Amino acid sequence: MAFGRFSESAQPRPMGEINVTPLVDVMLVLVVIFILAAPLLASGIRLDLPHAASAQPGASASAITVVLDRAGGVFVDDAPIAADALAERLKRLAAQQPGAELQLRADAAVPYGRVVELIGMAQAAGLARIGFAAQPEKLLEK
Repeated sequence: MAFGRFSESAQPRPMGEINVTPLVDVMLVLVVIFILAAPLLASGIRLDLPHAASAQPGASASAITVVLDRAGGVFVDDAPIAADALAERLKRLAAQQPGAELQLRADAAVPYGRVVELIGMAQAAGLARIGFAAQPEKLLEK
């Protein structure tokens, strides 16, 4: 005859703590996905714009943005376009948006002759208002 204790049952006892290993695994996978996807979500084109003391941000309702990057690529409204199709695209946009302003964002390393070619195409397409994007001087002080 045993005194003091009851016999223990053979059933397993309930687990008292939460297993966080699957949660940590899922979170690490999500972090890796966000790290890889974040640069793809940014649609901006990297440019080194020329600096000007009087540069002001332009806000025009009907503006066509043309970007010339350092590598020679041309983008219309942030969409890449072949150089030979640029003139036709500008004509179509000028017909759709009469009186629209062409906002030219050219990298500082782009040759001047290439910028002049683009201005000539825009004028031939019927775009008379052309604005040049520049970096304000006060950002240089930082």
